[in-house]
Amino acid sequence: MSELLDLAALIRAETPLLVIETPDEARVLELFRQSLMHVWRALYRWSVTEGLRRVDMDGEDESGLAPDLSATLNAMRAASQRGIYLLLDATPYLGYASYQRALRDLIQRRGCQPHVIVLVGTKIELPEALEPFAARFSLRLPDANALLKLVKDEARDYAAQNGGRRVEADADAVRQIVRNLHGMTLTDARRIARHLIWRDGALGADDLPELARLKFELLNKSGHLHYEYDTARFSDVGGAARLKRWVEQRRAAFVQDPPPAGLPPPRGMLLLGVQGCGKSLLAKAVAGGFGVPLVRLDFGTLYDKFHGETEKNLRTALAFTEQLAPCVLWIDEIEKALATDGGDGDDGLSRRVLGYLLTWMAERKARVFLVATANQVQQLPAELLRKGRFDEIFFVDLPDAATRAEIFALHLDRRQLAREHIDLSALAAAADGYSGAEIEQVIVSALYAAHAAEAGLDTHALMQAIHDTRPLSVLMAEQVQALREWALPRTVPAD
Repeated sequence: MSELLDLAALIRAETPLLVIETPDEARVLELFRQSLMHVWRALYRWSVTEGLRRVDMDGEDESGLAPDLSATLNAMRAASQRGIYLLLDATPYLGYASYQRALRDLIQRRGCQPHVIVLVGTKIELPEALEPFAARFSLRLPDANALLKLVKDEARDYAAQNGGRRVEADADAVRQIVRNLHGMTLTDARRIARHLIWRDGALGADDLPELARLKFELLNKSGHLHYEYDTARFSDVGGAARLKRWVEQRRAAFVQDPPPAGLPPPRGMLLLGVQGCGKSLLAKAVAGGFGVPLVRLDFGTLYDKFHGETEKNLRTALAFTEQLAPCVLWIDEIEKALATDGGDGDDGLSRRVLGYLLTWMAERKARVFLVATANQVQQLPAELLRKGRFDEIFFVDLPDAATRAEIFALHLDRRQLAREHIDLSALAAAADGYSGAEIEQVIVSALYAAHAAEAGLDTHALMQAIHDTRPLSVLMAEQVQALREWALPRTVPAD
């Protein structure tokens, strides 16, 4: 049943109190006006600035009642015919007992017509005395046809205000823009579409990153998620050939809507590995490989001292990522967020958070690809590692000699340093047991030394920096070896 017919059915049933939470008052008014074609009632609108006005005619009644809500409630009681009364932002006044009593009398039809009273506001928390009588009605989000019409309307409006200059639009980009506006209200979608059109008078593929940023800023009111503006490319990452190939094989199934026949969209991966071996960079590169936005969930912001609030915050954050779909959700060092010692020191909070996350991972329909990274596998709950939670579990090991040479070259090129006379093979051999992060710090240390000596960077300076560094594989040899022994037979090597 359509949204309009649902509303008409509620009116026809003479539902005494409707609650509609939305910032889009104009859409609510238009929807009720359309409903009068199915079931006739007198339609009124009240606000504290304009008072009570009848709005079902072609034009609005300018001779409205005084803004006082008490006068409006009395007018509703005295009305001789059934009506629909839209009360805009009236809930702050319902904290007074006299207003609550008057409204309850109207709801229970005491000496008045069977009106339909509608409370409209951005956020409505009813007094306990009124909650049992209320039915909540949610406006449906616009579908693809409505969003496409909105974009076309904004394009026509741009042309009308710019001397007939038409918006240059790429058809494929417009389809992607409409797809990415899905899940937003008409008001928010219109705001974004207008911004994209007016900034350069065109709609193209270069608008998609800006759309993702605007959509994130509009929707992320909780602050639990962070938009990663700088995703990486796989060419920025040394090694991990198997993981790169895995992502590339699944790109079409993830980004195409609908996906190719018989190919379900990929759902996620877990990256285990030695610290400093590039798990975070790979998480960014996965988003770059798919060509979608990357958002990072900060579990630290979710926790709240009040019972139930942490779980509510997690639900809000995960629901928000679904509105951003398609996207990659990155949870860094997930073992710290879900670690539990099996006791009840946190009153079971960790178990409840884990339970909801696992349920969401299993049941979500939106195209949200989850990338979780972890350093301490022994702290991960067994339920998270069960087959099927992730599409694949990759182990990011210490780089081999060829990968170490590639990482040296990447960091030298990134700093625009000449490497024609630098022996990458010798450096790679000398840096056995070094992680990617440690190789980068070797180059940084060598640069400082060369700058202090007023000399250029050469193989000798880099060799000296390697000699002066003790990698994690030496400092924490037992822990690193234990992780490798656990992971190698149980996971898929990233390289």
